[in-house]
Amino acid sequence: MKEEPRRESLRWQRTFTVANSQLLPLPSQARVVICGGGVVGSSVAYHLAKMGWTDIVLLEQGRLGAGTTRLCAGIVSVAKPLSIECQMANYSNSLYQQLEEQTRVKTGYVNTGSLCLAQNQDRFISLKRLASRLKVMGISCNIIKPKEIAKLHPLVNIHDLVGALHLPADAVVSPPDVNHALAVAAAGHGVQILERTTVQQVLVEKGQVLAVETDRGSIECEYFVNCAGQWAYELGQASEMKVSIPLHGCEHFYLLTKPLRETLQPNMPVVLDMDGRIYARPWQGGLLSGGFEKNPKPIFTEGRNQLEIQNMQEDWDHFEPMLSALLRRMPGLESAEILQLVNCPESFTPDMRCLMGETPGVSGYYVLAGMNSSGLALAGGAGKYLAEWMTYGYPTANVWPLDVKRFGNLQSSRTFLRHRVMEVVPLLYELKVPRWDFQTGRQLRTSPLYDRLDTQGARWMEKHGFERPKYFVPPGKDLLSLDQSKTFYKPDWFDIVGAEVKCCKEAVCVIDMSSFTKFELTSTKDQALDLLQHLCANDLDVPVGHIVHTGMLNERGGYENDCSVVRLSKNSFFIISPTDQQVHCWSWIKKHMPSDPHLHLEDVSWKYTALNLIGPRAMDVLAELSYVSMTPDHFPSMFCKEMSVGYANGIRVMSMTHTGEPGFMLYIPIEYALHVYNEVMSVGQKYGIRNAGYYALRSLRIEKFFAFWGQDLDTFTTPLECGREFRVKFDKDTDFLGREALMQQRQDGVSRRFVMLVLEDHDTELDLWPWWGEPIYCNGQLAGATTSSAYSYTLERHVCLGFVSPPPGPDGLPTPITPDFINRGDYEVDIAGQRYPAKAKLYPFSSLFTQQKRRKDEMELSNLHGK
Repeated sequence: MKEEPRRESLRWQRTFTVANSQLLPLPSQARVVICGGGVVGSSVAYHLAKMGWTDIVLLEQGRLGAGTTRLCAGIVSVAKPLSIECQMANYSNSLYQQLEEQTRVKTGYVNTGSLCLAQNQDRFISLKRLASRLKVMGISCNIIKPKEIAKLHPLVNIHDLVGALHLPADAVVSPPDVNHALAVAAAGHGVQILERTTVQQVLVEKGQVLAVETDRGSIECEYFVNCAGQWAYELGQASEMKVSIPLHGCEHFYLLTKPLRETLQPNMPVVLDMDGRIYARPWQGGLLSGGFEKNPKPIFTEGRNQLEIQNMQEDWDHFEPMLSALLRRMPGLESAEILQLVNCPESFTPDMRCLMGETPGVSGYYVLAGMNSSGLALAGGAGKYLAEWMTYGYPTANVWPLDVKRFGNLQSSRTFLRHRVMEVVPLLYELKVPRWDFQTGRQLRTSPLYDRLDTQGARWMEKHGFERPKYFVPPGKDLLSLDQSKTFYKPDWFDIVGAEVKCCKEAVCVIDMSSFTKFELTSTKDQALDLLQHLCANDLDVPVGHIVHTGMLNERGGYENDCSVVRLSKNSFFIISPTDQQVHCWSWIKKHMPSDPHLHLEDVSWKYTALNLIGPRAMDVLAELSYVSMTPDHFPSMFCKEMSVGYANGIRVMSMTHTGEPGFMLYIPIEYALHVYNEVMSVGQKYGIRNAGYYALRSLRIEKFFAFWGQDLDTFTTPLECGREFRVKFDKDTDFLGREALMQQRQDGVSRRFVMLVLEDHDTELDLWPWWGEPIYCNGQLAGATTSSAYSYTLERHVCLGFVSPPPGPDGLPTPITPDFINRGDYEVDIAGQRYPAKAKLYPFSSLFTQQKRRKDEMELSNLHGK
């Protein structure tokens, strides 16, 4: 019986591995060609074949699984920063467990569990927050004390630990064997696997994949999947039509010991000591331990091309800090004999998240790469979601945080990638508190006002490469302590943002919002209107000058984009979208645009500086600068006029602020930006004007119950689920993308609803703050999770936005949600394991609370006068 897996292995080898002198013939055509025979490419091939695809060819430039897969540590853990990554790792775990049974190939799967250690309270809080999220997904986990850690892993020194997160379902595997098993299963489903075949470029015709050119000839195909790992970037750049795949290689070190005196049991838990920057797992009676150092070593910046990654040079001096950390955590290893120090390359991305999906600009060109040292843990789930994407046009989960279209060409600079990867590697294990920012690759895209705002105390955050102000530090504040302030509790900028919010409500503030994505769609006749009526849920056939808030929906009725559209003229439209939608929105519109020379889409993001004037005195400032009345009678809400402001002509002034507060957006041609800003600030002095940042904007929009795409809305959220039915043209006899799905949902009823929750019995000064992703409970049962939250300075309480669903019916199917479920339920929000009661509503609290507060103030005043 023990020999069975070996015989299966030989049969697999005969399927696609041949003698050096002979290669399997190259097919002239295929439906899909996958480049890269590591665990990621093999997973994609396996899942496509399992979903019924035929004519699949997997190409590997060397031997199957001989790249990073051969050398990776083999840990499959759900301890990931994003929920979608946790789901992918959880699926991978199940898949690898079943592979042995399916293929009779041993994968080395051992259910070890893992221990995520905390050396300080902040790390412990982050683990508690992760535990809350994992429980929402039904993943088993426990927060444990140091004594319990010692029972589970006797080698661990617990004297400096405050606790740990125990993940009992985590596992270890043999990565080459998992790769082998996936290939066996894929080959069993008809996948052709060709080794020693190098992809040179992808041929493209009219924006569609046409063929793949290799060193052995060409293969015509409809789809191409770039799973080339280290070489994915080079392959993208080498293609006939360049494809941006922003990743960079870095050396990764781990240590192997000989079997210990007291042999380490194979099911001993994996240890993740992130504060010590190390991980350790049992390995053949000894230990395998690596880590993510503070000073990583980037490699292959010049794009070195080698067939197989040979074991690179040992560097004991470089590994010494991690070895010291290991010995501090496991002092019993002092006498262990070292077998080898392994140096293997890993590829990392600019934001520590993998790259997946269809690339913009080339239809049929998909990518799955840049796994950030989690390739094995994520490969199963990522391969499944990519196969779904290729089969149905979308995956069955929201993978936007991983979508390759979150990046553009601006992140393709090798210098940028080299510098960013040196920051990313240590960040993998560093404690990340809410609202942290990358420090490298900054000041790439800036507004013309950047220097002016910087000298006035702006503190910056980055979005899609664009610098945006968070808040403005008043003169006399300690800048250093503010910049170093990192906490899960009340932050040091609390009072600064509060003052900005107060100014927005009582006077006037200016926020530079130039980072927004801006497109112009024009045509000679009605083509532009026809396209937008097809793409947008709301009615765009409005009078010139009107602004329409609308979603661009997919066929499921979910939001592909949430935007504001201005009708500039009969056949010209100005489209304003979120900053990180620049690539995604462009490709979505282009995908549905007819090939018509009289229809033109232009990205004008760089042409305009956008200033948001928020507050009741905004109309006074603009009236004084333009000599035009800006009252609602003369300038109604959701309207756009091209005006002069100061000496500058052609300013697009719009009566909206994205916050629910009164005010105006000014879209200013960039050459006038500094002049208009200076004039606004000069005239505004008498009205109490000040600069404000995005933290104030966030507080304002959340207390007004405004949902933002990418935070609250995604491709699975419909307008009916977030109270935006009034923005859907149901009454128009116009077909638009998603209409059928929405009609069906309207008939069946929605099973989840976007709600606003105001926390009660929550002490802003002493309690942990909600940030996002916290579980929501209704009547003691899990009902959903928060999507965004902020402190409301108006309500003087925390406000969370999120989705809730009633329990499923007896048949296990979703049940329609009712107003009673929301209005009469006892709600709680779980913050790192502590539940706080909350009031749930379907409309903003702010107006209600403001009225109550005014009445209370009036009563106190009358009582005072009475005395």
